[in-house]
Amino acid sequence: MTIEKKKISDLTKCYSIAPLEYKGKKHFLVAAEKTDKCLLFDEEGNQEDVIWEEPGGVMTMVQVPGTDGQFLATHKFYSPNDSKEAKIVAVTPQDDGKWGVKTLTPLPFVHRFDILVRNGVKYLIACTLKSGHEYKDDWRFCGKVYAGILPDDLSGFDEEHPLKLDIIKDGLLKNHGYYRVEQDGIMTGIISCEDGVFQFTPPADAEGEWEIETLITDPAGDAVLLDLDGDGERELAVIAPFHGDRIRFYKKQDGIYKLHYEFCEKRDFLHSIYGGMLCGRPVLITGHRKAERDLMVFFYEPEKKAYGMDYIDRNCGSANVYHFAKDGADYLVSANREIDEVALYKITQTSHLNKYLCTLKIQ
Repeated sequence: MTIEKKKISDLTKCYSIAPLEYKGKKHFLVAAEKTDKCLLFDEEGNQEDVIWEEPGGVMTMVQVPGTDGQFLATHKFYSPNDSKEAKIVAVTPQDDGKWGVKTLTPLPFVHRFDILVRNGVKYLIACTLKSGHEYKDDWRFCGKVYAGILPDDLSGFDEEHPLKLDIIKDGLLKNHGYYRVEQDGIMTGIISCEDGVFQFTPPADAEGEWEIETLITDPAGDAVLLDLDGDGERELAVIAPFHGDRIRFYKKQDGIYKLHYEFCEKRDFLHSIYGGMLCGRPVLITGHRKAERDLMVFFYEPEKKAYGMDYIDRNCGSANVYHFAKDGADYLVSANREIDEVALYKITQTSHLNKYLCTLKIQ
């Protein structure tokens, strides 16, 4: 594959990325972890708008399904030790071209969330990294998973009238990872913490209960399900542990996920993660934020019956990535937090794709 890199913005401690359909076109958002902007880009990487100047502290952004540009975002989660004032806000484009920002629900330490739709009902699922602390790096108060039905009209919610969420699971130490995965045509959430990896499936109807399945009990920071080796059974690709240094693939044996492969090299502070198709092949993409700070792609080589790795970028410190396909090419947006850079990578197939030979061209 050939990779063309385009730097599209300087954004201090850039972190969160999300797709957004707005005014009939596909866009993506990038927001900062610290006090800084949220930016709107078209798919060519051109900045179209500044959604807000501050407060930042944005861990997650998700478009409200069926809307023209409305999305939810976390605010004021600046670090595990500075997130007591964290909340989820609703962001709505206004007739005057500005963006309205209102509190949907205060939720201290909220880190990841998503909107899962099943049988026409929108469910908000939200994960808190922990539930409190009394000093720096105090992990005695475990995280929780909250859920509730998200109404079509969000205009009535604010700081004094928050959306009600119920706890559906608690006791999750370092409750960090979230990834949406479709299972049998149903949207599910893969949640990762020190206690393992869990798959959350929303109720079949508004009165039903969430289904929670334990996939593994090994500590994990992030995880995704995907069929890398093409055998029809999805592997569980895991970053371990919380902000960890190990990349692991688990395969199902007798109905249980068991460790199948571990990358031989440790990579300090692994964080960004994408599992899906790239240039016609299933891959895992991940980046780490300390030491070499590489952005890497993992794949399976059937002729060798082995997993392989190559580089998308070096010394960039990716916090999160977002993949999309357009006009026959694959694109990857990376919030390269450690160098305050938002980058857009165009990745195209070549005759050497089966060998995963990469040519990196910086624009």
